[in-house]
Amino acid sequence: MKIVEKFRASGNKEIAAAQAAYMRNQFEYIGLKTPVRRALSKDFLKEKSMEAVVDWTFVWQMWNLSEREFQYLACDYLLKMKRFLKKADLQQIRELALVKSWWDTVDVLDELVGTIFLADENEVKTIILAWAKSENFWIRRLAIDCQLGFKERTDTDLLARNISENLSGSDFENEFFINKSIGWALRDFSKSNPDWVQNFISENETKMSKFSLREASKYLK
Repeated sequence: MKIVEKFRASGNKEIAAAQAAYMRNQFEYIGLKTPVRRALSKDFLKEKSMEAVVDWTFVWQMWNLSEREFQYLACDYLLKMKRFLKKADLQQIRELALVKSWWDTVDVLDELVGTIFLADENEVKTIILAWAKSENFWIRRLAIDCQLGFKERTDTDLLARNISENLSGSDFENEFFINKSIGWALRDFSKSNPDWVQNFISENETKMSKFSLREASKYLK
């Protein structure tokens, strides 16, 4: 595939080493900074998005390649195609979150989950509620943060229930990425509904980690 060759031919070993170190050497990198990657893939993604149907075969081809930039390319593609995503695609998104899992890809996938939720709230809500109790904390993170940026469109029942499943007493009460996601979700929503967030904190303060509380309260007076 030409885009694969194009990426690999444009790599920088020094940048690759720095990127790998930043990600705790969990992934191999070609050495493409984000602006370079996006410039290299701009025409490819423009043409690919004209297909008007999500090409999951392509997504998984990129996900299965060793260099992390190809997972980023898959994420860029899915963001460009998110208007075509449907409830049936949630299983694919869930599987992506379980493979080569880390915050950099999962934080893109939660936006995709949110897009699907807004298009089909009644059907999708049950699935997301179940994800908040998953045996995998990345799936829980998807559930907690899938409404980031929703503002007045936020389903507060969904937000409260997903967070409540991950407070003190849950299997992941001490997991950094869960506590971070709780704080992030509440902090984001506090920009549009600080009273709701303050009330939630008041009711659940003893069950929230100090880290979550600090993050959630950042914009509250």
